[in-house]
Amino acid sequence: MHINYWQELTHHREGQIGLVLLGILAGIALLAPILAPWDPLYERDMAFLAPSLRHLLGTNDVGQDIFSRLLYGARSSLCLAVLAGAGATALSLLIGGTAGLIGGLYDRVVLRCIDALLCIPMLLVLILVAGYLTPSFFSLVLILTCLMWPGGARVVRAETLSLRSELHITAARSFGARWPYLLRRHILPDLAPILLANFVAVARRAVFMEAGLAFLGIGDPMVVSWGMMIRQALRFTYLDAWVWWLLPPGLALACTVAAFAYLGNILTGVLHPRHEGGHTHA
Repeated sequence: MHINYWQELTHHREGQIGLVLLGILAGIALLAPILAPWDPLYERDMAFLAPSLRHLLGTNDVGQDIFSRLLYGARSSLCLAVLAGAGATALSLLIGGTAGLIGGLYDRVVLRCIDALLCIPMLLVLILVAGYLTPSFFSLVLILTCLMWPGGARVVRAETLSLRSELHITAARSFGARWPYLLRRHILPDLAPILLANFVAVARRAVFMEAGLAFLGIGDPMVVSWGMMIRQALRFTYLDAWVWWLLPPGLALACTVAAFAYLGNILTGVLHPRHEGGHTHA
């Protein structure tokens, strides 16, 4: 049965809230250079200024405008979510899809590798790897991509095993079609909804993980992020500045994670209605 996923997202309250929140955050990220009144990295001799018309959320300990940094933090978080989500989903499709199509020894080796990777605590690996690499935005994207593909690959492999017995795939194989053609022309279109749900789930986890690493001090100090803002603000909780410095990035981070979580819940409910209370409607 064909399902209109946009209609499913807009039909439910959770999906509507998720789309609105994500739309607002995406607009802020795109328009950050226009909306931000100050350079987020520019330091001036005006530390701990209270909120005013000139500085809507005041300034931090080195005189940087907190409101500008908050806007640019949306750009960093969403870029990371999109890149890590796309990379991990592409790896899930490539590795899980080929394992399901090729089978044999290759399939068994891939499955054992997936099981091993799923048993490793991701946060611990992130801390160790990020501690040895030069901290940068793209190194973090690469690390998250390499660690977040196994869960999606397991699902893709299972679905591919069930799809490869379909008539159109059997016919293509009988005419000599190789796995790259089958993966691109048959497996990818059939698994698009599952890949979309996996992308949303990885994006949510990537935002949360980046904030956690930044909070622990692992990250590029030249990249403005909400996690880094929270870490810096916690050093000055004895001052009133934490109210306008700590709460806004925390709220923005919570809204971002909630937006992805709402969309993921609806997509999961559509794909597995019997397990999710039947989001699908007639």
